[in-house]
Amino acid sequence: MSTKCNRESYDFGRVEGRRLVADFGGGTLTSNSGALLLRQAAKATGLVTRLAGCFTDHRAKDRVEYGVPTLLGQRLFSLALGCEDLNDHDELRHDPLLAACLDRLGAKRKDCAALAGRNTLGRLERSPSGPETLNVTRYHKISHDPAAIERVLVELFLDAKAAAPKQIVLDLDASDIPLHGDQEGKFFHGYYGHYCYLPLYIFCGEHLLAAKLRPANIDGAAGAIEEVSRIVTQIRDRWPSVRIILRADSGFARDELMTWAEDNKVDYLFGLAKTKRLITKICPELDQARADMDKTGVTARVFADFTWSTLKSWSAKRRVVAKAEVLPPTNETSSDPEKPNPGKANPRFVVTSLDAEEHDAKALYEKLYCARGDMENRIKDKQLDLFGTRTSAASMRANQLRLWLSGFAYTLIKALQRIALAGTAFENASPQRLRLNLLKIAAQVTLSARRLRAAMTSACPHKDEFTIAYQKLAELKAF
Repeated sequence: MSTKCNRESYDFGRVEGRRLVADFGGGTLTSNSGALLLRQAAKATGLVTRLAGCFTDHRAKDRVEYGVPTLLGQRLFSLALGCEDLNDHDELRHDPLLAACLDRLGAKRKDCAALAGRNTLGRLERSPSGPETLNVTRYHKISHDPAAIERVLVELFLDAKAAAPKQIVLDLDASDIPLHGDQEGKFFHGYYGHYCYLPLYIFCGEHLLAAKLRPANIDGAAGAIEEVSRIVTQIRDRWPSVRIILRADSGFARDELMTWAEDNKVDYLFGLAKTKRLITKICPELDQARADMDKTGVTARVFADFTWSTLKSWSAKRRVVAKAEVLPPTNETSSDPEKPNPGKANPRFVVTSLDAEEHDAKALYEKLYCARGDMENRIKDKQLDLFGTRTSAASMRANQLRLWLSGFAYTLIKALQRIALAGTAFENASPQRLRLNLLKIAAQVTLSARRLRAAMTSACPHKDEFTIAYQKLAELKAF
């Protein structure tokens, strides 16, 4: 049972002879002053406007209080600011600075807050899908076009480049989103050990190009051809001469995907699962690595390069690079199959379409393939720091939209870092670190006839970085 407290102030004792008191009479305050930078980054990229163009509003225009751009901007900004749940908006809707960041000082009707509450935003997330959805209901009159949303993610990546690069690498990976309810499409996944979704992510460096929600009872590479084909087509429409390399772990080393890449002049570099035949093939290299390790006492690696084909699953012979590695013996033991016990052989394999003259075996594995590990950090940024695992809606359609909204919040954060924070301590910071240090800044908000002022705390330790970001955004005339 909640308790009612009418105290006007709180006494916390004395400090050097003075009483230490606190109260809730500070006036109109906000803890989200950094949203001003998000506002300008969104305007510089057109992110919210482009995303809003993927929605169709079937509501009566003369009765709409919160337009689609306002609703989407409110949701994306709140995710970036660390407010993951719709319940948070029952308080956030009264934040005057967040409203100002969405070009609102108040509501048309006196009985409404400046921003929308959880119920209105919840109806947006549960909106029907389709470019011209007609089966809208009384409570779900905003529809969205999934194909258009997917195109916008790629367009934002293309527009972020000043000129067409000579080569890009597209990283593919699957991850799990744990489920704890009775959501549509949930299945138990033996590898992860729980009920989950199995979304497919495609990144190019830090840029998110695809976030496809999938049930967990499928192969990890399911749907990869369709997603890659769509993205490659859109990229080549803008950059017809760019070289594209697909990179992924062994879960994507499927003949269908490799054949598609070969037919469409796309290169690939995939991990390859170990088999007895493959290990037998590199026995001489393993022996050499063991001999080197015995001499030096440190981990030894020897690389092999050969043409290979499976007995049944591959339709052609392909180049395989092997890493024959032997670790020095220690007293430590490991139960993780990916981290074998020291002193034992640790062979690894990759299959690729890249030419040996351009990429020798050692550089191919150590510099190009191992670099895919950075994608794991990007997935963590999106799923953990920007709440991409919030898929508690009943339908997969609603959860897919939530996954996209998290993806656009991630894209907004990365746009701010790329445009305004290059060369600062926050250029490569995680969204969580950026949020705590530069976005969650306390300020007193005052509204007069001529201006709305956010008086930020003088004790902010990152005023210099805020100033740099402001100046760079101002140069883009995003105001």
